Amino acid sequence: QVQFVESGGGLVQPGGSLRLSCAASGRVSNIYYVGWYRQAPGKQRQVVASITSGSNPDYADSVKGRFTISRDRAKNIVYLQMNSLKPEDTAVYYCNVEQLAPRLTYWGQGTQVTVSS
Repeated sequence: QVQFVESGGGLVQPGGSLRLSCAASGRVSNIYYVGWYRQAPGKQRQVVASITSGSNPDYADSVKGRFTISRDRAKNIVYLQMNSLKPEDTAVYYCNVEQLAPRLTYWGQGTQVTVSS
């Protein structure tokens, strides 16, 4: 079974940058949605950035202008470039991939991002 694995998290100072990656362990076709979510302690998981096939990327208001989602279709990797990081960006970040046919949902195991001085 294909799995998606996140990497790139870590500890960074406020104002710093990180790039998260979400890579598939095998070939996945007919992907129509990819998204990055985050969950802070005591809070619900929320979408940060997403791309739906045929549409422009969509971002949460809190990260607009700072985060960029992108996708390497050939390598089945989804990226989240995070710039100008703030302490409130601290959370576990998860990637979500939706496959159209067959209809399947994939979640990564999560990667911790901590923004602190």
